[in-house]
Amino acid sequence: MSKPLVAITGASSGIGAETARAFASAGHPVLMMAQRLERMKAMRLPDSMCRKVDVRDRNQIRGAVDDAERKYGPVDMMFANAGIARLADLGRQPPEEWDEMIDINTKGVMNTVHAVLHGMMERQCGTLVMMSSIAGRKVYPDHAVYCGTKFFVHAVSESIREFLSDYNVRVLVVSPGVIETEVLSGVLDQKTLEAYKKNKAAMGGGIGADIVGKLILDAYQLPQKALVQEICLTPTRQRY
Repeated sequence: MSKPLVAITGASSGIGAETARAFASAGHPVLMMAQRLERMKAMRLPDSMCRKVDVRDRNQIRGAVDDAERKYGPVDMMFANAGIARLADLGRQPPEEWDEMIDINTKGVMNTVHAVLHGMMERQCGTLVMMSSIAGRKVYPDHAVYCGTKFFVHAVSESIREFLSDYNVRVLVVSPGVIETEVLSGVLDQKTLEAYKKNKAAMGGGIGADIVGKLILDAYQLPQKALVQEICLTPTRQRY
């Protein structure tokens, strides 16, 4: 292949899917990983491999990466994008929803990084893109555990970035505000969901996930010695 392999978790919709489209359009082979296999296959991207993966299982991620690398060569960019937002009033939220967010949004990110970390270190080249949120920079009502998981992503990314700088590997954090994605499908608390939708409508809606995908591609295409450490993108009318 003339361009290196990129890998994306949570690639069946939203920012993950649009990032896959952006990189495929730029000529990269793409490993797409998510639980909704048919959604990824329906995108029909050229030079793509689709694998059903639950990021809570590091062996599934490692297996998918091995399959893709045998066909396309080493992963040069890994986008740890998979996540879930179970937003709710903490007083009435079932603890099982905390478990799900913590396992997917924190352990899942680390499992994803682990699948490519040592290869990038050995090659002294590569880019890790870590999906956080503006909720990883500040707190919001009914976001307690979700914010905690995204603050984790920020903290661990800073640590990994320092560690990998000696190996010439880049670490980029993506911190979107309100984006037009399926994130609200994870909100099961109806009062929280109604409040979120009201706030979203007041700012004129979110911005397209394709904009985020293109920004990630732009940042990746910089010379390896240049790093955009964080992309924080919100609608112009998002006040906080």
